Amino acid sequence: MASGDVSFLTFFLMWAKVMRWDVPMLHVRVCQWLETCNDPVRVLMVFRGAAKSTLYAVYKAWKLYRNRHNRSLVWAADDKLATKLTRDTLNVLRRHPLTQGMLPPKPGAKSFWVTGAQDARNASMEAVGVNGNSTGSRADAIDFDDVEVPKNIKTPEARQNLRLKIEETTHIAVPGAQKTYIGTPHTHDSIYTEQIEGGASVLKIPLFSHVVRYEDTAVKTRYRFNFTPGPDGLYVLAGIGKFARMMREGADFKVQGNEVVFNKPPAMVLDICAGNAWPERFNRTEVEMRRKETRTLNGWDSQYQLEAKPVSETRLDPAKMVPYEVEPVVRFANGETLLMLGNVRLVGVKARWDCSLGKINSDASAVAVVFTDDAGRLYWHRAIALTGELEEFGRGGKTLVGGQIRQLIDLLAPLQVPSIVIETNGPGGFVPAIARKHLKRHGISVTEDFSSENKQKRILDAFEAPLSSGFLWAHTSVTDGPAYDQMIQFNPLSKNQADDYLDSGAGAISETPVRIGRIVGKPTEDRGDDWRPSAGVHEVTLEM
Repeated sequence: MASGDVSFLTFFLMWAKVMRWDVPMLHVRVCQWLETCNDPVRVLMVFRGAAKSTLYAVYKAWKLYRNRHNRSLVWAADDKLATKLTRDTLNVLRRHPLTQGMLPPKPGAKSFWVTGAQDARNASMEAVGVNGNSTGSRADAIDFDDVEVPKNIKTPEARQNLRLKIEETTHIAVPGAQKTYIGTPHTHDSIYTEQIEGGASVLKIPLFSHVVRYEDTAVKTRYRFNFTPGPDGLYVLAGIGKFARMMREGADFKVQGNEVVFNKPPAMVLDICAGNAWPERFNRTEVEMRRKETRTLNGWDSQYQLEAKPVSETRLDPAKMVPYEVEPVVRFANGETLLMLGNVRLVGVKARWDCSLGKINSDASAVAVVFTDDAGRLYWHRAIALTGELEEFGRGGKTLVGGQIRQLIDLLAPLQVPSIVIETNGPGGFVPAIARKHLKRHGISVTEDFSSENKQKRILDAFEAPLSSGFLWAHTSVTDGPAYDQMIQFNPLSKNQADDYLDSGAGAISETPVRIGRIVGKPTEDRGDDWRPSAGVHEVTLEM
């Protein structure tokens, strides 16, 4: 067989044999499209984890096998990411049966020339981050591999800057050059969407070819779907984030005609899906794991269904919280200390204080307390503001009689909260040391946290999953207070809004629940009481 006569699919299947891969039809489809689509601008959008970049590296090796004069410029979000594609391509060129002898002894990872390349100035492949300098380069192919990532599309300004950087490739591409965009959309006005709307050829393969979503699921038990399930059946996903579940047919629901039927309302967002693009790899266990590790519905839709919506459409609906009005009570039973909320046993708690010193136009000094039970439900028990000076002392200046610290103690001790996280952004920097001095006398510890993440994103990430999954309950003091209104009015795009109660609540929800180790507020008592469940103490006899 003459050099260059091998199709890309054959080339890829030979490589898969070397790597001992099982090749799904998904990859066959991508191979055929990459070889036959000769349009000047192409967009390859395949769901997260489908090995599209790995496959594309084999394609780049095949292109050099077909034409050693080919010159490619790889653009990614940064140099490190761009170099991954060149490294993968080098690995294929070294080991593929048809490309032996194509590389010099020590090719560079960032740029390299294959043997027989004629352009000494422009490499066979060169990797560049979007902020790197490629002025003066020339290329026959420009590959945008994950050029759009969360860190460079957070704001409209950042997205515009990314587009300006990409425009530079207009001057790098030689006449007849081909541009290929490979990735998943991270924003509604994605570069990929823009290229498609501009006439680019596209291969778009979501994880599921059919999806219908229901968000109002508190009352109904029957949910219609208008497609035919494939041989692997329906995938019914409930909730998002750590509360997500893959519902099981027969145990959780049954199928009657074109309806999914539950015994009782699921009370969480439902996705009824079919047409899994890679069922051998993305089986039900894998899909459930990935759903649990995705914090928001928009994150799932963009990375697995390749559809991103404007973040401004996202709202925190407080009506999805389940209200309650009982208070936690400590009980002793069977030698155990229990903390009960009505008939529910609580197993953890988290408190967070985003302190403010009461300056004009400053946020409220908001404290949130969130309990958890053994089923994973969250109970937003308090969302209150502390007021006044930080400390107020009685006569003699030694006894704490008022101020925000005194209010904090009066809040935490009756609720059996053993620790609190104080956010140290802004005025909170010196507060933990002062709070620690007073709270330790009541058995309450203090930890500090400096939050650098975008606040609006932090709030969305914390609240959307439990709200969508029906796992967020709220005490009536929360639903009747200012936190409720802040949820209704919350705009993820606004930086100047009242969101202090949401910010402290988000911090308490996001952090791993604290296990309470003793009855709080009685430092002279025996510290053996512990309402958190444990494995207990067991006597074991060993045979010697």
